[in-house]
Amino acid sequence: MSDSGGGTPPVLRAGDAVPRTVFVKLGGSLITDKRTPETPRMDVITRLAQEIAAARAAQPDLRLVLGHGSGSFGHIYGQRYGTRAGADSAEDWFGFAATADAAARLNRIVIAALLAAGVPAWAIQPSVALRCADGEIVAGPEATVEAALAQDLQPVVFGDVALDAVRGATIVGTEEIFHWLTPRLRPNLVVLLGEVDGIYTADPLRNPDARLIPNLTPATLAQFHAGLGASYGVDVTGGMAAKVAESLAMIEAAPGLEVVICSGLVPGNLEQVLRRRTRPGTWIHA
Repeated sequence: MSDSGGGTPPVLRAGDAVPRTVFVKLGGSLITDKRTPETPRMDVITRLAQEIAAARAAQPDLRLVLGHGSGSFGHIYGQRYGTRAGADSAEDWFGFAATADAAARLNRIVIAALLAAGVPAWAIQPSVALRCADGEIVAGPEATVEAALAQDLQPVVFGDVALDAVRGATIVGTEEIFHWLTPRLRPNLVVLLGEVDGIYTADPLRNPDARLIPNLTPATLAQFHAGLGASYGVDVTGGMAAKVAESLAMIEAAPGLEVVICSGLVPGNLEQVLRRRTRPGTWIHA
């Protein structure tokens, strides 16, 4: 476990995972309409909050770390001001602040839904703890997340801005935060929920012959790589190809870890995965 006093946490060793530690990301394209600025999908957010509440109630030993994307909130401002690439001018720094504010607005909506479902959700603003160097995280929120889990709170992180020693500023996606947390909090499973059922051989919205890939490994990635496209709508953190890359990086950092990419639009999918009853979508493993 990480040292809540701020010391360097131990790195995961093979066979050393803590049982039932699960990271779950609610994708920005899932919980918002990414084609329309600042449009939350309240029905989806409410249902997912209820599924999380049900899974927690059924498994008191479940250590669950939640995260969510910025969707049509933070991504809109991030693209407008180019925040991921850095900040230098007064206008750039205004964009940094505006992007952070938009991301936080969506976070408050998610937190409110979780609280309404009876989940003791606590937002952990990543930008307070995140520090980066040329777009790479060099310090993160693991001590605070670990302390929240110890109190049976439900920590919730999200894609956010960060100060950067090289660029001045950048944007850090939820998968990147999960990647940083993986060798420090030792998850068994990372669940990435989006609009689509998983990873396909081609874009399923444009190619009727696209097939779902049920399992993906580093060895089989090359034959499917051409089919991985960017997200629909605005996404300054890279779309599906970036999700797969981050997933493989997490698996490399944590032997035995599995990552599942599946749809959050299918009612019950999240709860069933958390309760180990079904294996929908695409499962990425070593």
